[in-house]
Amino acid sequence: MILKNIKIENFRNYESLELFFDNKLNILYGNNAQGKTNILESIYVLGLTKSHRSFIDNNLIKNGFNNAKIKGNILDNNIKSTMEINIEKKNKHFKIDNNDIKKTSDYISKLNIIIFYPEDLELIKGSPGVRRKYFNLELSQLYPKYFKVLNDYKKILKIRNDYLKQMQKGIEVDQTYFDILTEYLIENAIFIYKARNKFILRINEYFGKIYKRISGTEGLIIKYSPYFNLENFETEYLKKTLKEKVIKMHSTEIKLGVTLIGPHRDDFLFYLKENNIKEFGSQGQQRLAIISLKLAEVDVFRKYNNKIPILLLDDVFSELDDNKKNKLLKYISKNTQTFITTTDLKNIDPKTLTQAKIFKIKEGKVIKTKEVENNE
Repeated sequence: MILKNIKIENFRNYESLELFFDNKLNILYGNNAQGKTNILESIYVLGLTKSHRSFIDNNLIKNGFNNAKIKGNILDNNIKSTMEINIEKKNKHFKIDNNDIKKTSDYISKLNIIIFYPEDLELIKGSPGVRRKYFNLELSQLYPKYFKVLNDYKKILKIRNDYLKQMQKGIEVDQTYFDILTEYLIENAIFIYKARNKFILRINEYFGKIYKRISGTEGLIIKYSPYFNLENFETEYLKKTLKEKVIKMHSTEIKLGVTLIGPHRDDFLFYLKENNIKEFGSQGQQRLAIISLKLAEVDVFRKYNNKIPILLLDDVFSELDDNKKNKLLKYISKNTQTFITTTDLKNIDPKTLTQAKIFKIKEGKVIKTKEVENNE
């Protein structure tokens, strides 16, 4: 999967910009707060319809304008296509090959993107909700059906919680309908549990190996941690267990007015040599663990989805020594299109630089685009 070029209008600090990319390595460099990350963000929004660093779409529109547009040409298995997103203050519109796309799930499966940015450390340091949100997005890219099932689950969960709140207040409800809601909730929960477990198993095929290759330390894994212990993820076992848990917790759910059983309470934990690195890992170990996760996801997409996602690495070199920087660059597969932002090009292997396309960004403008002649 290759992004050949991108055209941006009224996005962040760019009024108009068009860039053409290398099929392999692209490096955007310059001082902080010049607009490097905004270019990566535009690629992310083009593929996934929302920003990785802002919940408010209005923030994406350049001041003084009513809408922003991002358009890109994609090459996937030698098939060309054009993706386009128009961001208005209250709506977003998507197009593929000039055809309007109504369902977000039909759009986000077109361009697969894996991104690392500094705030990703919250995947380790933050709450379980942060981790659930992240893995939900990654699963939605890998398995388009997951996006629909998850949305259905959330809708049913909200209705069921509303009923529980009424029960909490002593208001009589339609018990038959409540039981039907519970059945649908369990059905969707089973799919989510199985998909999450399968995804983490696949991630762990690569995760620890990548970390060891870059850091020299082995023993890194992710543990999928449902809210209550599950012996396995077979469908019949999950169905039986969930029904038993729902019955057992019913009076407590009414008392609290909230659904206590289900994947909306799951967590994902990072362990290095049996130690939770949220509590025992250094900042550098945590950062490299997240980078290893992103690279593992690329391998999972390649093996199980027959697609190679675009890799975006924002300020990835911070807190990495020169040895780890260059090991990271060497690990990035030659057939993975990669975009990296950095404040300078020092201490990057000159051979790597000569093979990359370099964009120098200053005050929201690309003031120099070149293949590196000398190591700056």
